[in-house]
Amino acid sequence: MMVRMRVLRGGLTAALIMVALPVAAVATVSLVSSQAIAQTAASIGVEGNRRIEADTIRSYFKPGPDGRLDSGRIDDGLKALIETGLFQDVKINNAGGRLVVVVVENPVIGRVAFEGNKKVKDEQLQAEVQSKARGTLSRAMVQSDTARITEIYRRNGRYDVKVEPKIIEQPNNRVDLVFEVTEGSKTVVKSIEFVGNQAFSAYRLRDQIKTRESNFLSFLASNDTYDPDRIEADRDILRRYYLKNGYADVQIVAALTEYDPARGGFLVTFKIEEGQQYRVGSVEFQSSIATLDANSFRPLSRVGVGSVYNAEAVEKSVEEMSIEASRRGYAFATVKPRGDRNFEAHTVSIVFAIDEGPRTYIEQINVRGNTRTRDYVIRREFDISEGDAYNRALVDRAERRLKNLDYFKSVKIVPEPGSSSDRVILNVDLEEKSTGDFSVSGGYSTADGLLGEVSVSERNLLGRGLYAKASVQYGQRTQGYSLSFVEPYLLGYRVALGLDFYQRKQLASSYVSYDSKTMGFSPRLGFQLREDLNLQVRYSISQQEITLPSYLTNCNNNISNTSLPFNPTPAYVAANPADPNVIAGGFSPLIGGVNCYSDGEASVAVKEGLASGPVITSAVGYSLAYNTLDNNKDPTSGILATLNQDFAGVGGDVSYLKTTGDVKLYTPVVSDIIGVLRLQGGVLTDTGKGIRMMDHFQMGPNLVRGFAPVGIGPRDITYGTYNDALGGTKYWGASAELQMPFWFLPKEVGLKGAVYADAGSLFDYQGITCRTTTLECLAVGADNGLIRTSVGVGLIWQSPFGPLRFDYAIPLTKSVYDRTQEFRFGGGTSF
Repeated sequence: MMVRMRVLRGGLTAALIMVALPVAAVATVSLVSSQAIAQTAASIGVEGNRRIEADTIRSYFKPGPDGRLDSGRIDDGLKALIETGLFQDVKINNAGGRLVVVVVENPVIGRVAFEGNKKVKDEQLQAEVQSKARGTLSRAMVQSDTARITEIYRRNGRYDVKVEPKIIEQPNNRVDLVFEVTEGSKTVVKSIEFVGNQAFSAYRLRDQIKTRESNFLSFLASNDTYDPDRIEADRDILRRYYLKNGYADVQIVAALTEYDPARGGFLVTFKIEEGQQYRVGSVEFQSSIATLDANSFRPLSRVGVGSVYNAEAVEKSVEEMSIEASRRGYAFATVKPRGDRNFEAHTVSIVFAIDEGPRTYIEQINVRGNTRTRDYVIRREFDISEGDAYNRALVDRAERRLKNLDYFKSVKIVPEPGSSSDRVILNVDLEEKSTGDFSVSGGYSTADGLLGEVSVSERNLLGRGLYAKASVQYGQRTQGYSLSFVEPYLLGYRVALGLDFYQRKQLASSYVSYDSKTMGFSPRLGFQLREDLNLQVRYSISQQEITLPSYLTNCNNNISNTSLPFNPTPAYVAANPADPNVIAGGFSPLIGGVNCYSDGEASVAVKEGLASGPVITSAVGYSLAYNTLDNNKDPTSGILATLNQDFAGVGGDVSYLKTTGDVKLYTPVVSDIIGVLRLQGGVLTDTGKGIRMMDHFQMGPNLVRGFAPVGIGPRDITYGTYNDALGGTKYWGASAELQMPFWFLPKEVGLKGAVYADAGSLFDYQGITCRTTTLECLAVGADNGLIRTSVGVGLIWQSPFGPLRFDYAIPLTKSVYDRTQEFRFGGGTSF
């Protein structure tokens, strides 16, 4: 019997072994069975066994009702021994009328090793193979392990991989199992094409799927490797994208793949049958439960008559209604949407039918595959538990929440029948992934210069679902550090507790004359009111201190006549020594023999802040955020709106109420051109202690592009000073932008162009104008109500080195006191 091979090559050898052994077994039994009939199991002799007990071998031979073994039962016992995988060879002999089983035991594996693997670590391969050290060698299992290793490499895009198992004999019937791996080169996707797409361009569809075409930047990512499972998932992504945009009849007919040896990669083609776009014709609610008013669920519907049919909105409506029914005490109520198409009018009439579902309970929830994450971290994402009524909508919500945690490579919740017909078991199958990040980043902007940052973060700390981050920033004009911690479930409730501690230092530049150092601490609580609506309440306490070089504070003149609109310049004093105002004010162009204005002077408002020393701000506030963006990183549709209010004056040295709002609307205009409309505004209100210049709004290109940082709004125009920006207590801004791809470049390059127009204003300075200690005054240059406008073009690059943006904007209207900066650049990277 030829089964003693030590090197297995390919599936053919394994197939021959698996076929040959049963045939040999049957042949061997046929020779002895006629003489061995009427044997008992206890009388069977066993030879050749070393580790396995003789009684264990005899136990595979099952006698008949009369306690005897006939030929058929001997044949069954022989096959059962072979199928155990414990033996290289099994023979049955007849020795003097007695049945003798002669076995050759499989050797014991001393070690399992891998050679030639560079792209996949030993630990990953060890976890996948079934052959283990100190286990019994099974050639069938070795072949299975070979196929498993091959599949791992293929899923990593290496289809040229070759795996050869080698068995190295050692003394005492022991062997070493070595898998020799020839990895080969990475097999990539060279092109992705679409057939049948009319509503959406190939550029837009490539942006939806996960698979990417290989290009010169592919070495920075891995989503260009050929993975059949990922391509199959892309089919579902495309289908859901069409259903979300009204194409209820869409079919992704096929995803065809073909290897092109000339190009050295796969060609992928998606065949699509779009159908027509539908709109919602009507929305109705029906209930078969007499005590449940169907129309009371109407406010929970996310679909409206006349809107484009959106299958995702229908699903979320069903989910919200199911949860509401459960809250009202109808735990077994089911909400089923029904869509009746009008093929001529291209409308869908939607009916939400609420019925009493089967009384099925959750018997058990099994969590599997969480090697690091604690069970309770997973179970708390369920709104249902063991013993509760089974509700598919709530199960789907839990699965979506688990995926959004970003702790796992894959999440799948599979129901199976329980111990009775009214019981169901939920199996939660997970695959963990790395959740820690170490980042070294760098960037440059025209406002802050060069900037570097080192950060360490963990979003599943200790497997408890905690988030922690520490970062250090160091740059030309900005330095500091920050520490953050988040407990997403405070005391078991769906309330997030955040703690932030930070210190920042902003150095003087051509835009501001002073250095500022701020240290602060802020605890916060986050509430998810709905999936698209979040509320955050917070308390913050900070200390701010500003410093100035001595040459900017050496003109502290004592002014007796404060009716002067501004401090006279040295040139004015020298040219007009007989001016009564100059004489009355006691001005002199020389102080200590040196012209104090010759090297500049800080604004009176800044010097007042310097004299105040460290200032403590203690504030409470909240933020309300509404988010319906389709993609937070690169949105193409949806709304992001935020409202912030902070009241300073809960102790501390300052008192004010600050209110800001920001709304961004993204919408497709034509083809792949995305329109972006932004509205923003803010109001700062004095609540009793006056408002420092440092607490005013400071605006520049963050309001209207084409202007310098802190380049808009009221400014100190006192002659001979630094002309510091004073800021304002009110601002508004509006921006309209069109973003478009460069169709001649691969999508993966990440380049987009933009054209835009901005408008806005910052006004109403309410800070200090004269210092009572030195009687210094400043002259405020402001054109209250003047609308600043600009037009420009931009280049947006989602580069491998981080997001970069280049803007060139030309101001159309501006104040004589404003400062402009037509070119602006900013960006950074993590590596």
